[in-house]
Amino acid sequence: MAVTTLDPNTALIVVDLQKGIVGSSFLHPIAGIVDRSRALLDAFRERGLPVVLVNVAGAAPGRTERQRHGEPYPAGWTDFIPELDQRPGDIVVTKRTWGAFTDTGLERRLKSLGVTQVVVTGVATGTGVESTARQAYEHGFNVTLALDAMTDARAEAHDYSVRNVFPRLGETGTAQDIIDLLATRGG
Repeated sequence: MAVTTLDPNTALIVVDLQKGIVGSSFLHPIAGIVDRSRALLDAFRERGLPVVLVNVAGAAPGRTERQRHGEPYPAGWTDFIPELDQRPGDIVVTKRTWGAFTDTGLERRLKSLGVTQVVVTGVATGTGVESTARQAYEHGFNVTLALDAMTDARAEAHDYSVRNVFPRLGETGTAQDIIDLLATRGG
């Protein structure tokens, strides 16, 4: 469903735009994903709406086939890219699973701020973004996805999420569609 509305207290969640990940190979040029995510960050911050920056620093326990076998991440791997212009008022979440809500306190934090809707961007579409959007939906948040501000390394994963999963979770649109809706709210 195309994006039609934003709740008065909507938060932006930017997933995994961190130094250790953005250098990977993606379906869409990462510079464009970063630029559109930054435009959304600016629009949300300008209106005093909550901004959540999510990084990943591990994997879910109990699986061994893809673990780093105890090796530490390289220095700076979890640092947010400078283009996000991290600010003291931003909510920072470090996740150890695909989704940003598992064992991070994010649901409680957003609900304590009166947030009823989230806009999700970032990488990867079929894992971090989709899992975060699913979890938000399961926790009762209205969900909007900025389709041109996300990408994946795998075309089939990106396309499947966009065509089959996201329309069931909420509304979708471009970063500019969302910015335009924010502007018409007068807030």
